[in-house]
Formats: sequence, structure tokens, C-alpha cells
Amino acid sequence: MTHELIQIVEAWERATELGHKTVLATVVDLDGSSYRRPGVRMLLLENGAAYGAVSGGCVEKEVHLQSQEVFQTGKPKMMTYDGRYRLGCEGILYILLEPFRPSKAFLKAFRQRVRDRQPLRLRSSYTREVGSREGMLTVMETPGGAYAFGDGSPDDTLSVFRQELPPRLRLELFGGEHDTVQLAALAAQAGWEVCVTVAADEARTQSYFPGAAEFRAVIPEQWDPPEMDGQTAVVLMTHSYTKDLKYLIRLTESRPAYLGVLGPASRRERLLGDLMDRLQAPDNAFFDRLHGPAGIDIGAETPQEIALSILAEILSVIRESNPVPLREKDGKIHS
Repeated sequence: MTHELIQIVEAWERATELGHKTVLATVVDLDGSSYRRPGVRMLLLENGAAYGAVSGGCVEKEVHLQSQEVFQTGKPKMMTYDGRYRLGCEGILYILLEPFRPSKAFLKAFRQRVRDRQPLRLRSSYTREVGSREGMLTVMETPGGAYAFGDGSPDDTLSVFRQELPPRLRLELFGGEHDTVQLAALAAQAGWEVCVTVAADEARTQSYFPGAAEFRAVIPEQWDPPEMDGQTAVVLMTHSYTKDLKYLIRLTESRPAYLGVLGPASRRERLLGDLMDRLQAPDNAFFDRLHGPAGIDIGAETPQEIALSILAEILSVIRESNPVPLREKDGKIHS
């Protein structure tokens, strides 16, 4: 959900330039089940536009109606939405509506944490009692201080919803063929931060990869990988055995959460064998992280379907989830 908050802040900046007031809706509590969990947000503009969503689309109309009072009074408000009779989700949503007026200090701190891939820690003060009330406010907490989403101060006597958003998922792709284009576009659409790396001898530019936030043209054997964290996935898809091996050699000191390689199992075994021959002290943990062939077996045939299967496997690895049909899962969908 980190990317959703980033998109909300960006939308607020555009709205502010046009002189529009904005209200932020946040699901802060829940009785029963719901389409999405507490912590989801949407930004509402006084002209009726909206960015983000707090459900699958059925709650949003009511949120728009309830937000009109906040636009008029400038005071935060708690609303509820009973999905037991309208959604079939058997849950009651508690949604905080607050004027969204972040300061320059907030924007600076927010951008710095996003750029440094640091978690975003948020605290929303609220009451489950429906109606307007001062002191209901969301704050971003950082080592350098606390930055409110709007004016005023949070009421310490109220309930608190805390949320920690990890850095948004980052996908490092190696290769410049059509399947890389499809995977980059699908990941970007999902809100991931996408970086594409190609060999310097390939006739490719960033414009060839819609959705890529970063692009590199490198000499594989001289390339130094960036720092990779637990929210980073790597996929080698150069369609060149030699280039894949060169990139793998450079990646042996990296610790991405996921490392995938295209191609059949026999190609993976050959890559690993050649890689071990070139390493003085093979790291078994590195080999254990390698997924090849990359992806989950969903019967994928086209580049778009293959991209979907790879993203599904990456999510399952990073979220530590064992992919099964939901109808076969015991208990709740969300843990």
C-alpha cells in the first residue's frame, strides 16, 4: 500500500496547484470482514474527483457523500459503512475523513523516506463514534519528528490505529526483449518501482519500457549492483546464457528477496554449475534464493501471462505465502 500513499501525495500536489481542497479517507477500524483491511486510503477532491479506493468500489459513493461536511466545515469526521447488508462482506468499516493539508516539512520528510526506502510509520487518532470531532488526525512518525496530515494536534485520549508501510516493492529486470517490456509494464501498473538493466551493446532506451522508473545500459562484467533489500526482486531475462551468467556473478554479494531466472530447469542447473566453478567460496543461501524457471505454473503461454505468473511468485515469496486456490484455504483470506 506504500505506492498508494505515494500516489495520493502526488495527486494532492496536483490538486493544490489547481486550488482544490482535499479530504483523506482512511479505514482505521473494522468489525468482521471486508474487501480490504484497515489502512487503505483514498483522496477526495471538492470537484468530485478521487484517487485510490477504500474498497472494491461499492463504499466509495457513500464516502463522497459523507466527505461534503468535511469540505464545508474543515473538521475531521468519523463515518461507518455496514457491509453486512450491502456488500456481503459481513463487516462494518470505520472510516476517518480528515482535511488533507500536509506541510512543506511533511513533504520533505516523506520524500526523503521514500527515496531512502525507509518504512513509513503512521498513527491515526480516532473514535468509533460517528460524527465530527477535533483531534482526529493522522501523523507520520520519523526519527526526526512527527508530521501531521493536516492542521491541529491529535487527541491523545482517542483510540489509535498504527500502521507501518514497508518500502514499495522494487523490481530489477535484466534484459531488453519483449517479455521484459510486458513484465515492466505489469509491475508498474501494480505500483512497483521498476528498474530495467540492459547490456550496453543492445539498442534500447528507457522509452522502450513504459513504466520503468530507472534504466541502465551497462557492461555486465563491470556492473556493480545497487543495494538490495527485502522488498527487492530480481529477474534475469536476457535470453543470453552468457549475459545471465555474468549478471549472476555480479549478484552473488546481493541479497534480494527474490532472484528469478527464465528458462528450463536444465538451463538453471547449467548456470549454477558454471557459477560455482567461478566462485572461491560458494554461498549456499544465495543458491537457495534462486528461482528457476521463474514463475508459478498457471498455464501461462503469452508474454503477458508469463509476466503475471512471475509477479505472482514474487509476491508469494516476499509475503511468505504458499499459493493455493482461496476456496481451498482454511480460515480468513487475510492473516
